Amino acid sequence: MILGVIADDFTGATDVASMLVRAGMRTVQVLGVPEGDLPEADAVVIALKTRTIAPADAVAQSLAALKALQAGGARQIYFKYCSTFDSTAEGNIGPVTDALMNALGTDFTIACPAFPENGRTVFRGHLFVGDQLLSDSGMRNHPLTPMTDANLVRVLQAQTAHKVGLLRYDHLGNAASAGERVAALRAEGVRIAVADAVNNSDLLTVGETCAELPLLTAGSGVALGLPPAYARRGWFTPSDSAAMLDSVSGPAAVLSGSCSEATNAQVAVWRATGRTALHIDPLALHQGTQTATGVLAQARAALAQGPVLVYATAAPESVKAVQAALGVLAAGELVEHALAHIAQGLVAAGVRRLVVAGGETSGAVVQALQVAQLRIGAPICPGVPWTQAALPGNGEPMLLALKSGNFGGPDFFAQALQQAGVAL
Repeated sequence: MILGVIADDFTGATDVASMLVRAGMRTVQVLGVPEGDLPEADAVVIALKTRTIAPADAVAQSLAALKALQAGGARQIYFKYCSTFDSTAEGNIGPVTDALMNALGTDFTIACPAFPENGRTVFRGHLFVGDQLLSDSGMRNHPLTPMTDANLVRVLQAQTAHKVGLLRYDHLGNAASAGERVAALRAEGVRIAVADAVNNSDLLTVGETCAELPLLTAGSGVALGLPPAYARRGWFTPSDSAAMLDSVSGPAAVLSGSCSEATNAQVAVWRATGRTALHIDPLALHQGTQTATGVLAQARAALAQGPVLVYATAAPESVKAVQAALGVLAAGELVEHALAHIAQGLVAAGVRRLVVAGGETSGAVVQALQVAQLRIGAPICPGVPWTQAALPGNGEPMLLALKSGNFGGPDFFAQALQQAGVAL
């Protein structure tokens, strides 16, 4: 193993794994901290569900993942978070970074959530979503981690006692210039440097500059720059077959718990086509006027007519109303449990190609399905690959697409299913 990745949610794990596979690295994603030996691969991604839990718990799970990756011989560790850098005021990006640095005995790392192919760029330390500052984007209304400050140096400095600096864009012309700036930052006592990146060329420079650091912290974009740097050092040979998955047939479905602007648009496009779409209402679930079992029965009956969408996706004002009535955590858990139950029932009914939208939802679904590992396939769009899982018991293969709420174009659901051979 060359690279060991600790991802703070399940869609983020598939996102970074997709970037590595795209560059020819044989990559396996493990769901949760494994108890036994890690699979053999160029890169192993351990997917955790730590983005919004208490910082102390996030640190403990991340350190457990680090030990597993170290036991597997990982040459470099990569702490992967979202390209929108979302976290609470208390963390968890800062506390986890500090803990990993201490455990690895390193005095310097970078923080770079940039993913230009998906419109996430960092310029002068400020994170942009398309043409908007992060704080002006839909992330300002995120139900769990609202992001109201685009200045990443300031956001991260509030989460760590260590000095945070900036590796600015005008030092990224080449690896030599970037390396000189890194040396200067370290001499100034900077332990974590937010790295600018406005295009893939910047990511390649960051990858080359940082390929030998014990620890990187980033979104998935930096993973684009690492495999070429590893190959130049003779650490691995890129594989043309890294993204090959088995052919899988059977019914298909989409489960959506994300309430991002992108996913709201995707649900709207699906509904506009007239395809089956079943809405989950958290208030109705709470009151008992709707049940996950009842929605599952509707979904199973509709599978004969084609793919089914089951969604809790809603506009920000609706989400706020539900949270006001039920509480933020209770509302989220109610939806996650319902969608996880429905996922189990759909798979029992024969669904073998499943798209899941939303990081928290994806975590709940794969845990409910008792999936232990994922083979990473070709991307559907930047940051979202098809993956292959083996069902518990009989080991039958199924395909899963775990989509971050913010990713994908308006027609993503149909695009994903068609790529998996589903007729629409």
